[in-house]
Amino acid sequence: RRRLLIIPSHPSLSSSNTNLVDPLNRTRKSNTFLRFRICILTSKSRSFGLRDLDIIKKMSFRDETEDARNDLRRPFIHTGSWYRMGSRQSSMMGSSQIIKDNSISVLACVLIVALGPIQFGFTCGYSSPTQAEITKDLGLTVSEYSVFGSLSNVGAMVGAIASGQIAEYIGRKGSLMIAAIPNIIGWLCISFAKDTSFLYMGRLLEGFGVGIISYTVPVYIAEIAPQNMRGGLGSVNQLSVTIGIMLAYLLGLFVPWRILAVLGTLPCIVLIPGLFFIPESPRWLAKMGMTDDFETSLQVLRGFETDITVEVNEIKRSVASSTKRSSTVRFVDLKRRRYYFPLMVGIGLLVLQQLGGINGVLFYSSTIFESAGVTSSNAATFGVGAIQVVATAISTWLVDKAGRRLLLTISSVGMTISLVIVAAAFYLKGFVSPDSDMYSMLSILSVVGVVAMVVSFSLGMGPIPWLIMSEILPVNIKGLAGSIATLANWFFSWLITMTANLLLAWSSGATFTIYGVVCAFTVVFVTLWVPETKGKTLEELQALFR
Repeated sequence: RRRLLIIPSHPSLSSSNTNLVDPLNRTRKSNTFLRFRICILTSKSRSFGLRDLDIIKKMSFRDETEDARNDLRRPFIHTGSWYRMGSRQSSMMGSSQIIKDNSISVLACVLIVALGPIQFGFTCGYSSPTQAEITKDLGLTVSEYSVFGSLSNVGAMVGAIASGQIAEYIGRKGSLMIAAIPNIIGWLCISFAKDTSFLYMGRLLEGFGVGIISYTVPVYIAEIAPQNMRGGLGSVNQLSVTIGIMLAYLLGLFVPWRILAVLGTLPCIVLIPGLFFIPESPRWLAKMGMTDDFETSLQVLRGFETDITVEVNEIKRSVASSTKRSSTVRFVDLKRRRYYFPLMVGIGLLVLQQLGGINGVLFYSSTIFESAGVTSSNAATFGVGAIQVVATAISTWLVDKAGRRLLLTISSVGMTISLVIVAAAFYLKGFVSPDSDMYSMLSILSVVGVVAMVVSFSLGMGPIPWLIMSEILPVNIKGLAGSIATLANWFFSWLITMTANLLLAWSSGATFTIYGVVCAFTVVFVTLWVPETKGKTLEELQALFR
């Protein structure tokens, strides 16, 4: 009869610390545990044999290989030591109470990374108030300006392709750092542009950074947020986007387009140093095998006086389970429900979000209001941006109370009704005199319909698709699947942005009719296939699709 004893070889540890190692959950918390002595005990002898020495050599080689592999997977930006010191000397720090409060700790992290979506929104909103100035100063045609407006989506598609892999290999914080740099360079290129070459290059660089941000921020927030706050904190992503759009509309009323481009660099300039003061995603650290950093990160997010044992064990089981199934997913494996269903829901929601036409409306809202007969179209556009912020804030408050599915359904139905009203108003305007009272009433009706569409979008279809995507994708395919979903979203965003101006010039009524049909289909899609994720941990959601 043989028994396997694994004894730490560090001289400071006594033989009383003998432990058996679970091969699925073996962790090394310090260099103390990097080497073990293996004894095979028999009923007759306790001496080592040649076979035992082979085992020791093999195990030592495997540990060295794993050490080398883990060195390549260190976080791009280390989580720092300030919160480690806070855990030991919290009584000596003036901000200890803030750090200990779990909701404030998580909220501070969310507010810092929310600067990324603000940059995202500023990029989206920039093309609306600046269209007249840029086309006049640089002599652009409608088609050339449409290309400028849509190039951010082309850059975002490239960023989306890389976003999942970047976030997986260098961490969520590292990918946000990489995203911030091209954004800053892109805005400066636009500010100093003398012709279309610099204008287009700057827009592409902005888009690349935004493509990475659009995937990384919702995933980071979902991975750090407590279960009962995940919906509300996840919706902060879209709320920040709407704030960025509103700021672009507001500042566009008062400053020239070149100065507005310089102001666009500010969110990323503040984001870069802010990343050094927040912890990395604990779930990413656990997946990379960085157990010490994983537990420390989770502890600072939940508060130093909070017992995180249950959550730590859940995350470890989830990571061990995904590792056991192998991190490499073949194309054949996508036929399994645990993979194809969450991928279908995530991609479907993000594609339908864009095909509803929201970016076409927001990018060219000034043109839409002008065609509706509004005299101060830029001011009306800012009003829409402000209303969108309020509506998204309401959604942020409701999402953990009402649930994702209900808000998505209400949002899609509201968008469908609004778009039918706008389409009917534009159709009828073709049959009445521009000087008649009926024409003025129809103009007001079309503006009300556009505002109602934006409000409906902000209540559900704006924030929730990104939230659900970050919640339901399986751990072992999250990088690849997230890149595919984000790429699909940005491709259709580019398609809508590129064609919206041309479609509106062709027929405003027909354009809004097409968008309305898509929104009606979204109602059916949500009703039949989208699961409710409220009140479930990320680990429970993974088990839901098995």
